[in-house]
Amino acid sequence: MAVFARPRQALVIAGALGLALGATACGTGSNTSSGNNNAGSAECAPYEKYQGHDGRKVTIYSSIRDIEDDRLNESWKQFEDCTGIDISHEGSGEFEAQLPVRVDGGNAPDLAFIPQPGLIQRFAERDQIKAASADTKAMAEENYPAEWLTYSTVNGTFYGAPLGSNVKSFVWYSPKMFQEKGWTVPNTWEEMIKLSDTIADSGTKPWCAGIESGEATGWPATDWIEDLMLRTQTPEVYDQWTKHEIPFNDPRVAEALDRAGTILKNDKYVNGGFGGVRSIATTSFQEAGVPITAGKCALHRQASFYANQWPQGTRVAEDGDVFAFYFPAIDPARGKPVLGGGEFVTAFSDRPEVQAVQTYLASGEHANSRAKIGDWVSANNKLDLANVANPIDKLSVELLQDDSSVFRFDGSDLMPAAVGNGTFWKGMVEWINGRDTATVLQGIESSWPN
Repeated sequence: MAVFARPRQALVIAGALGLALGATACGTGSNTSSGNNNAGSAECAPYEKYQGHDGRKVTIYSSIRDIEDDRLNESWKQFEDCTGIDISHEGSGEFEAQLPVRVDGGNAPDLAFIPQPGLIQRFAERDQIKAASADTKAMAEENYPAEWLTYSTVNGTFYGAPLGSNVKSFVWYSPKMFQEKGWTVPNTWEEMIKLSDTIADSGTKPWCAGIESGEATGWPATDWIEDLMLRTQTPEVYDQWTKHEIPFNDPRVAEALDRAGTILKNDKYVNGGFGGVRSIATTSFQEAGVPITAGKCALHRQASFYANQWPQGTRVAEDGDVFAFYFPAIDPARGKPVLGGGEFVTAFSDRPEVQAVQTYLASGEHANSRAKIGDWVSANNKLDLANVANPIDKLSVELLQDDSSVFRFDGSDLMPAAVGNGTFWKGMVEWINGRDTATVLQGIESSWPN
């Protein structure tokens, strides 16, 4: 599953202050009667090409909420003050379910940050989204690797550039706990399982997990399966699976699910701080890793964006309260599988001010503005790594740039929406609650659209 923004930790004050000062220097904001009076100032020079829309409003809908919502608003504040465009962002925990309802009901936002290429395809096939403008397409081609742009291209038409990105192949842990217990970070799957046994034998359940996420409940388990597909099969088989060139109940998919089950359905291993296996289905994504900070579990597999979920004051660093290691490969001869995802800025309106915002969000200016605030990764090649302060984000970039890494986009997000954010999610909940692998996979297979 893709990037789901949930309750976040405190703002990075220095980054926020810098943006606030920049915004003050640039102008008085689009919500004042004076408009963008300083549009010609030096601070506003990077936004000159977006001028001509003073007083216009652009609405954005996404899954990004709470602190991350605040950070987004700060990231484009200077753009608003310099152009006079008022960007109104709404984040919702029910985004994936509600966006199609809004669109089908004629109440679409101007822009949406869509993390599922399969959902983009659904809207494109129904002629419900607008092709990106020539300016947006040119900006995207200049700033992003070509492979990323294929995910938002349907039948040759490009619909939007990526925004944020993430690496999902991480296991979170407490460096302090590891040091106190004499545990070492595993480099192989075998070492990770041996470590899990050692922790379990000490009286602590090694793993904690949670897949509850409102109407999106189940998505964290799909990430486990995708990571295990990449570790038990070749990248080519993974691609065949996401395109339904092999059935969902193929034995190779069952192998990946059963491998995940050696951890997630193992009462000896889970669910530290919460209960037994079935507690995974009712434990929220946001809270699932928190028992690590209290010593009630030791390992939590979750994406880079989980850095934003730790309680306020938690230090994320290699020598801090929490950090993460690479989710090990099973067969190192197959390289270093890396699962990732991201959102795409997709338009439901082609008004000039909407196109201006869509183009700006594909720019290096926005990528660096957002990165300075903290806890964010982008595939934008204009992103200055000096602006990436979070060590997990730096680790993510290292993995993405590692020549031995075999990167694949989140599989459920590539599938048709009815499966990827429908029956696959629901099937994982049923599986955690005790249904057998064959029955679950057959149910998902039967739901695949013809």
